[in-house]
This record gives sequence, structure tokens and C-alpha cells, in this order.
Amino acid sequence: MIVVAALWISVLLLTGGFALDRILSTSIVRNFDDQLTYVIKGMIAASEIGPDGEVRFNRPPADQRFIEPYSGVYFQVSGEGADTFPSRSLWDRRLQVTDGHFDLETHIYDSNEFGDEPLRVAERDVILPGSDVRWRFQVAQSREMIDDQIRELRSTLFWSFLALGVGLLILAALQTFYGLWPLRRVQREVADIRSGTKQRISDSFPSEIEPLTEEINQLLAHSEAQAEEARRHAGNLAHALKTPLTVVTNAATADAPDLCKTVIREAAVMRRQVDHHLARARAIGRRTSAQARARVWDSVEAVQRAVDRLYEHATVDIAGDKRAQVRVERQDLDEMLGNLVENGAKYGNGRVFVTVERDGEMIDILVEDDGPGISEADRDSLFARGARLDTGKPGTGLGLAIVRDVAEIYGGRVRLEESEDLGGLLARLTLPAG
Repeated sequence: MIVVAALWISVLLLTGGFALDRILSTSIVRNFDDQLTYVIKGMIAASEIGPDGEVRFNRPPADQRFIEPYSGVYFQVSGEGADTFPSRSLWDRRLQVTDGHFDLETHIYDSNEFGDEPLRVAERDVILPGSDVRWRFQVAQSREMIDDQIRELRSTLFWSFLALGVGLLILAALQTFYGLWPLRRVQREVADIRSGTKQRISDSFPSEIEPLTEEINQLLAHSEAQAEEARRHAGNLAHALKTPLTVVTNAATADAPDLCKTVIREAAVMRRQVDHHLARARAIGRRTSAQARARVWDSVEAVQRAVDRLYEHATVDIAGDKRAQVRVERQDLDEMLGNLVENGAKYGNGRVFVTVERDGEMIDILVEDDGPGISEADRDSLFARGARLDTGKPGTGLGLAIVRDVAEIYGGRVRLEESEDLGGLLARLTLPAG
């Protein structure tokens, strides 16, 4: 019943909405075209031939946007064998002139010749008194205004028809209320799972309810797998800490003369292990949120401010896509970028360059420095826990390992390359786009 009612209501609303959209959108475009036609007629009326055979206006156009560079409103007068007369707003660009046709009446069309600025172009061919040249007058305006009006119109139609459709569907849905009574069974089975009586929801449900029960069962399986993964990480951490603790205990029991050095050394080992496993545990816990989003530019700027305070000799520059987002929790993104940018500032000669680029469904974050770089043979070894090539500077050797592990948890990766611009190391962090 609800499907039949929804289909019939949807067909009626879509048909009516489409008809209204066509009528009103056409009216908006027609009014826009009339303005272009009025402007081009005014240009032709104000045109005359100068002493050198060029076109000039006996009165300037009234619209001040023609003299503002890249204002979105342009004109151009061109003729065969004559210099093109463009508006100042075109600056270093020119409108395309297509030969092979003679427009006695105003010809209006859409053009994408300026790339990111779609245009609505009106053109007309005229032979002016005192000249044998066929002059083509062109007026172009950005489609942004009419596109905004059409978007606003469609938004109004959408929400209006949506409200009407929802109201009708609610009435139809009330008729099916008792038809969805099996959901009560789902509620009881979930309660049984919580009490420990069952481990999964049974499969004996109508086809309308089966997708819900399948998702709940998958969620339960995912939770169990996550708990098992947490237990495994706890076991790994315990195993990693067992050896350093044994060394410290033996040294203390034997009252070894180098007890202090032993404790310091083994404590550093344990701290590296704890930091590593905690970073992985945090990322694994957060990746379950499908709504996790972080703006890359905000995170890079925060890291830039922190690094500027820590390393006064280093300069961090940022470029690229300011609107890029990744499906990563902000804290994890800050930690990955902080490790990469801090390494560039610490081991470079003062310059760090961060670039944000989109590559299909992924976002590339490139961190380059002007340091000595790292040979290709040593790059992979840096991702090992505790690996460091320069032991003369402070650090635990876990930064890149943490970056790699956290990136992989979110479905990303990190690679080390050679910077072509700065000559040092380039770290390429690739994460799923949000």
C-alpha cells in the first residue's frame, strides 16, 4: 500500500514540478537574454568608424562593469583585417569569433571558453556606414546570476513539493502502521541479545524487515571483531612491555651499577611502544564513525602555528586546495601532519612546503623540506618502529610508523619520495576524500 501510494504521489509531484521548473527557468533565461539584446543594440547604435577605419563608440557604455577587469560582463567588436576592440573587463582574454555564419539577428548561446566562468553570449553582425567590413558585436555575461536564480527557484520548488509529498505520504503511512508490527519482534530479539539469551537476530522476518536485521547482525559482528582487535593490541602491548620490565627488574634485583642508565633506556623503549599502540588504538576506535570529516587546510594551519613556535628557524608554507576534506578524525589528522611537518622542520634547512591536492577520490598532502634528503634504499626502513637515521636530534623514531599505521587504518597510505623543488625529502600522505 505504501509503495503504490508513494509511486503515484511521486509521479504527480515530479510531473508538476518538472513543468513548473521548465516554465519558470525559461522565463528567467529569456529575461536575461533580453538584457543582453538591449545592450548589444545600444552598442551598435553608439558605434561609428574612426579615421583609421577602426570602430569606436561616440558614447561609452553605461555599465561600469565593462571597465572592471574580469567583472563578468564583457563586450568585443571584431572585423576581418581590423584590430579587435575589446572591453577593458576582458583584460588579457578575448571572446571566440566563429566564422562561417552571418548573424543578421541577435544570436544568443552558452559558452565555456573561459573555463571556470560559464558565459551567456549575444552576438550580431553589422556593416556600419562608411565601412565595408562586416563587424561582429559580442556581449557576454557570466551565467552566475541566472544560475543562482534557477538554483533558488529549484530549491523553493523542491522543498515545497517535498512538504506536500511528505504530508500525503504520512497519511498513506498511517494505513500501514499495523502492517509493520514485525518491528516489535525485532525489539524483543534485540533485548534478548542484550540480556545474553541470543547472539544474533533470527532470519524469520518478512522481506521488508530483513535488511534491518541483517544490518544489526553485521553491526554485532563488527563490534565483536573490534573487541577482539582491542584484546589483540592489548596482548601485543603487554608482550612488548614484558622484556623491558624484565630487564629493569633483573638490574634492580642484582643492584647493577648501571641501574639508572638501564631504567632510562628501557623506559624510553616502553614509552615508544605505549605511544605506538595508543595511536593505533585511538585511530581504530574512531574509524567506526562514518561521519568523520576533517578540513585539511585547518589542520595544516594549526600544525604550522605549532611548528613556528617550536622551530623559529623554520618557515612552513602552504598551498593547494583550501576546501579539501578527508574522512579522518581531526585529532588523527593533526597527529599525522604534525609528525610529517615537524620532521621537515627538524631535519631540513629551514624551509617546509605543504601542498594539498585532490586525486580522484583521494586527497594527497605533500610535505617537502630542503634538507639533505634520504636515499631510496633507506626510505622504507624509516617506517620501522624506533628507526632513526639522525640520532643527534631528539625523538623517539615512532613518528613515521604512527603516520603509516594511522593512515592505513583509515584506508590511506604514506610514501617517501625526493622533492624536486626543494631538493630534500617529500612525504606524500594520501587519505580518502570526505
